Amino acid sequence: MPHFIVEYSANLHEQLEFQALFKELHEYVVSTGAFPLGGVRSRAIRCEDYRVADGREEFAFLNLNLKIGHGRDMALKKEVAEKVFAILCDWMKPVTDNGYCQISFEMTELDPVLKFNKNNIHTLFK
Repeated sequence: MPHFIVEYSANLHEQLEFQALFKELHEYVVSTGAFPLGGVRSRAIRCEDYRVADGREEFAFLNLNLKIGHGRDMALKKEVAEKVFAILCDWMKPVTDNGYCQISFEMTELDPVLKFNKNNIHTLFK
């Protein structure tokens, strides 16, 4: 953890360079000291079937969900959420300056009892 999951409307595909966003997000969360590099993951999911507002073809959306493990205090979560949203909005500026796009972000803290994972990458970074 953390995991960055982007869902976006297909009409944005040619305008977005996700590796640049993912690099900046990974570097930021690791810099906080609260998230281990070996657990950070990002992925983007293009949505072919969608409708935004009244259905105009030029309307677009992008939603980022950040899933984190349990146990960090609210002040840190708020700080991280605000910075991640700022990074996202800055990265999306070329799109929003030239068209209509709904941008949303949510941080989800996973339940420690109901979350399972196995990750042997952590040992590489110790």
